[in-house]
Amino acid sequence: MKHIGADQAVVTAGEFDREPTFAELDVIEQEMPLIEADVELLDVQISLLDRPVTAFDARRLRRARRKVLAARRDLTNKIVAEAA
Repeated sequence: MKHIGADQAVVTAGEFDREPTFAELDVIEQEMPLIEADVELLDVQISLLDRPVTAFDARRLRRARRKVLAARRDLTNKIVAEAA
């Protein structure tokens, strides 16, 4: 059986078949507090899907939302400060 395919990986490798660059990793690291806050908010929202919301749950949800907003604010301020 004869295989048909490119001999070079560069020819067949897609744009997303590569490792992230150091610049991309730096950006991900800068955004990590926001990513973690988003994951925490999502976790709270998922836990509230199939049960009634208690006062404690509402407080958890508010805290998670405030944490996301604070992380967004901090990231935005950091980006603006670096650009100036």
